Amino acid sequence: MEIVKIDTAAKKAQKAEDYVAEEKPLQIFINRRHYATIMCTPEDLRELAIGHLLTEGIVKAVEEIKKITVKESMCHINLKPNVNLESRLKLVQLFSRIIPSACGGTYQPQVLKTIGRVSSRTTVKAETIQNCVNSLNRLAETFRKTAGVHAAAVYKADGSLVAFAEDVGRHNAVDKAIGKCALNKTPFGECLLALSGRLTADIVLKAARVGIPIIASIAAALDSGIEISRKANITLIGFVRGKRMNVYNASERILLS
Repeated sequence: MEIVKIDTAAKKAQKAEDYVAEEKPLQIFINRRHYATIMCTPEDLRELAIGHLLTEGIVKAVEEIKKITVKESMCHINLKPNVNLESRLKLVQLFSRIIPSACGGTYQPQVLKTIGRVSSRTTVKAETIQNCVNSLNRLAETFRKTAGVHAAAVYKADGSLVAFAEDVGRHNAVDKAIGKCALNKTPFGECLLALSGRLTADIVLKAARVGIPIIASIAAALDSGIEISRKANITLIGFVRGKRMNVYNASERILLS
C-alpha cells in the first residue's frame, strides 16, 4: 500500500509503497453452531482451525473431525457422532467468542486442575535449540516484509523442520504450525516448538494439550507460562539469543554436548 515516509534528519517526506500485514476475521462453526471469530492472517486457515481445536481441547485428534470446509472467511467443521461436543465446551468460558490477534484466550487458574503431565523422554542439544529459534528469522518472509507478524515452527529433536507458520497473532501462528503437524500425523512427543512471541499461559497450554515437551522462544516467559510448564512437565526456554538461553523448567531435556 502507499504510505508517506518521513525522515526528520533530512527533513523530507515522500510517498512510497510498503508491505502491511493483513488481519481478517475467520468465522468458525462447529456442527453448525458458531464457536469463535478469530482475527488472523488469511492463509493456512484450515490448519489454523484444526490446530486451534486441538490446542483448546475441543478435539483430541484430527480423526474426530468428520469434515472441514473453508470458504473465504467461513470455516465449517463437522465432528464425528461419537464426540460429545457439549462436554468438551465446558472447558471454554464463552461459547461464542471473538479471539483478537493481540493476545490469546483468557487464562483461568482452574485450568491447572485439568492439565496432564507430558511424559516424553525426548532430549535436545542446546545448540539445536539455538539453531531452531534463529532459523525463524530466515523462514519468516512475511515478517521481513511487514514486521507485523509472529512466527512459530515445530522441529524434530535433531533440528529438522516439520512445520512453519506466520500470523498477526502469536497464538494463531502456533495453532497453524500444530495444525499442519496434526494433518501429517507428526508425533508431538518427539518435537519442540519454537516461536517469536512471549511464553504466556495460553501458549504453554497449547503445547501441553497436544503433548509437545519443549518450547523455546526468543522472547520472555511470564509467570503464568512458567506455572503451566511446571504443572505439565514441559521444558520452557526463553531469551534464546546468541549463545545464551534461560531455562525455566525441566532443564534435564537440554543436552550441553
